[in-house]
Amino acid sequence: MAAVGEITYTGLPREEVERRYRLVREAAARDGLDAVIACGNEYTGFEGAVTYLSGFNIVHRYAYVLLPVEGEPAIVFPSEARYVGEHGTTWIEEQVFVDRPGEWLADRVRGKRVGVYGLDYIMTVRDYRALEGACELVGWDVGFDHARMVKSELELASVRESVRINTEGFWVFLEAFAPGKTEREILAPCEQWFVSQGCGRWTMDMVLDGPDGSALPEFKIAGTRRIEPTDLVLPSLEVAGPGGHWVEVSRAICPGEPSDDTKRMMEAYEEYYAAAQEALRTGSTAHDAHRAVSKGFHERGYRLGHVTGHSIGMTMIEFPKIGEGDETELEAGMVLSMHPHAISQDGQACLYMQDTWLVTDEGGVPLAGLPMRIFDGSEKR
Repeated sequence: MAAVGEITYTGLPREEVERRYRLVREAAARDGLDAVIACGNEYTGFEGAVTYLSGFNIVHRYAYVLLPVEGEPAIVFPSEARYVGEHGTTWIEEQVFVDRPGEWLADRVRGKRVGVYGLDYIMTVRDYRALEGACELVGWDVGFDHARMVKSELELASVRESVRINTEGFWVFLEAFAPGKTEREILAPCEQWFVSQGCGRWTMDMVLDGPDGSALPEFKIAGTRRIEPTDLVLPSLEVAGPGGHWVEVSRAICPGEPSDDTKRMMEAYEEYYAAAQEALRTGSTAHDAHRAVSKGFHERGYRLGHVTGHSIGMTMIEFPKIGEGDETELEAGMVLSMHPHAISQDGQACLYMQDTWLVTDEGGVPLAGLPMRIFDGSEKR
């Protein structure tokens, strides 16, 4: 790969870039593909596949990386987005600006079998139409994510830096927290902290809250609602640090008395936290891990809003999911976001607390180091 220099703009050694290409190419060849197209756009958390393969951070619009099983990669931009990103930061030598990226790609992959990351959610309709008749398109989100699910030591350093930033962000949120303040007033210092640490646009922060010691299950953008002394507040803090690896860390805050439902959900959370340390180990399956960590919630009659967890990396949500029926075998070096979304039968109470875990041979390691508890707002770090 002559196009790859010894050190990229992010400080990636040549060996790291070659490792990523090797993993994706080996998986593509195994699945009978001739090439891979990775799609990314500016929707928060959906740009990561392009960044993973190119080093380019999408600021606006979208981009594609074409990685042949044999041959050099190319990165393709719509020409109207010529200056909406630092194009010199990519290590890919062939940088293409065209009115219709799909037409350019179609010329390069005509007659081939092409795996596409983002075929259902990211690729634009106009580019899909251009490619549809030129080659065999294969949705390849799972294959791509499985190829990158075990993180290198360099990636794990980036993950840990993101966790450091996000964990501190929770403490910033907690310090700003006080009844009488609006959701916006409490979250604003948190966002300021994330930007100061180099997260830039890589933040997706929301809140769940509600009265009488219970939070309603709907995620929402922080608004003008004022927090009451009896409210339960759940900040959902999801960020990627300067290295581009997403993490999720948060805890619930209740200055008053949690509701009976909340207390019972907290009991299940304590059981989940202990079970995850046993279940998130090499050789366990995603299905088995899901069963282990969700057991306490189901036994108490609570339903889960979505999967209990998922692989996480340079894309916010990656495969495998930690959920029912996924028999993917866990491997040391995988990073998982775990966040059982416990919801009462009447839909009026929930508990949703996030942790980023490292899979090891000995078991799961929670990286944030936050105690598994409901905070009351008086705690100091």
